[in-house]
Amino acid sequence: MPTPASPEPRRYRGALIGAGGIARQSHLPALRGAAALRPRVDVVAVVDTAPAVPSVDGVPLLRDLAALRDLAPLDFIDICTPTASHLELTVWGLEQGYHVVCEKPVALTRAEAERIGAAARASGRIVMPCHQHRYNPVWLRVKEWLAAGAIGRWHLAEFSVHRLAADPGRTAGTTPWRGTSAAGRGGVLLDHGTHLVYQLLDVGGMPAAVGAWTGRLRHAGYDVEDTAALRFEYPDRLATMFFTWAGRTRENRIRFVGDAGMIEWVDGELRLERRGAVERLDFAAELEKTAYHRWFACLFEAFVAALDAGDAGTRFLNDIGRVASVVEHAYAAARSGATVAIPGGV
Repeated sequence: MPTPASPEPRRYRGALIGAGGIARQSHLPALRGAAALRPRVDVVAVVDTAPAVPSVDGVPLLRDLAALRDLAPLDFIDICTPTASHLELTVWGLEQGYHVVCEKPVALTRAEAERIGAAARASGRIVMPCHQHRYNPVWLRVKEWLAAGAIGRWHLAEFSVHRLAADPGRTAGTTPWRGTSAAGRGGVLLDHGTHLVYQLLDVGGMPAAVGAWTGRLRHAGYDVEDTAALRFEYPDRLATMFFTWAGRTRENRIRFVGDAGMIEWVDGELRLERRGAVERLDFAAELEKTAYHRWFACLFEAFVAALDAGDAGTRFLNDIGRVASVVEHAYAAARSGATVAIPGGV
């Protein structure tokens, strides 16, 4: 007896807002190139109001958000603009009835996160933050080891990021937008820090308190911090983070110390030390910038799955709110010079 054919999966129509480096190098290659997304997503336009923006291969380039109405029906917008525009563009997109994917950070304070949450609930649409480092293959292995108890109970985590300067984006030769409060709203703590904050929350939960220092050590032309040091306190563990745009070389380092071993990630190598032996894994190829779009592909696959399921997006809003709370309290700690309690921390 014949069975009814499965319905064709729905295709979702979306538009990118912003045609800068992150859109061209990561978002578009993921949305248009990933095998799982090609049959599910159509990128029908890119919107960018800046002058002299290069065309985007095969995608109409629009100069006005209002022009998106002519492309109806449109299911989602993907916000790839500087941080200062994220809040208003996210709320605007929800008010138009679009689902929203937004580059990090989506919100910088609990009040901003609550405003986005209210708009999302009123529209019945979801907002997904671009927390793509969750899909970094090295981080996935770190989480797997921690969850399996490979180093026992961990009690110390150290995160360190060194860069020579803020990413110039498409403004090479001038002060990068990330180095300005007008466009970036904050410096290295906000830019690099957001990723490491949600990674820490994924394995440690909300900390009880944070202490912080921020300052400019090298880049006098920036009006935001080029260096930040954070200390996150838990009842039985400690996590430290150090980010700088004033480094001598590019470096990434993450270390978890447990009562039965240690996990250490230094640039392209991941090491697990336990029972007197060391396991080494080489992830150098997976961490090249040319591979970043694969992390975004995983993120967009999760976004499409949420749309398919009619997901209310509560977990995404919680994610945005938790990160915003930590960032807000970290900056408050830096301003006051005192350790600041984080509401909802363990």
